[in-house]
Amino acid sequence: MKQFLLIAALASCLSASGCYSGTRPAHIGNAAKQFTVQDSDRKVSLEQFQGQVVVLNFWATWCPPCQEELPSLMAMQERMRGRGIVVVGVSIDVDGNAYHSFLKEHGVNFLTVRDPQQKVAELYGTSGWPESYIIDRQGILRRKIVGPIDWTQPDIIQLLGKL
Repeated sequence: MKQFLLIAALASCLSASGCYSGTRPAHIGNAAKQFTVQDSDRKVSLEQFQGQVVVLNFWATWCPPCQEELPSLMAMQERMRGRGIVVVGVSIDVDGNAYHSFLKEHGVNFLTVRDPQQKVAELYGTSGWPESYIIDRQGILRRKIVGPIDWTQPDIIQLLGKL
């Protein structure tokens, strides 16, 4: 019986998307991968944010967890912008009209660019949305966050402030 419970617990953990394996995510502690994205509105390159802390957020307008996370991400950007912390959103939306309507309707206050071919997501190995990467002032990838979080949590604000 004890062995059965152990196997069941292990199987449950392995099948859960949020299960932590005890290893560091790939590329943490290494230089963030450089990219440039050009959409109909702007051209964004990671290198233009040298010397700033970057929260690189992959998202989509049709993604409920992304919508759940958006208010706290915008609140954090408003609070931390003056400290050299910038949110860079990379939307995977294919429909440009839906994307632009969403930005206007929600008053998105951070820089975002549309990458419908998901080239940057592929470069970073992103497969779920939202997914965020925290890059320090030296361009080193420090954290990977899968799924929505409350960006106004004291521990998140403290982490960003230390970088």
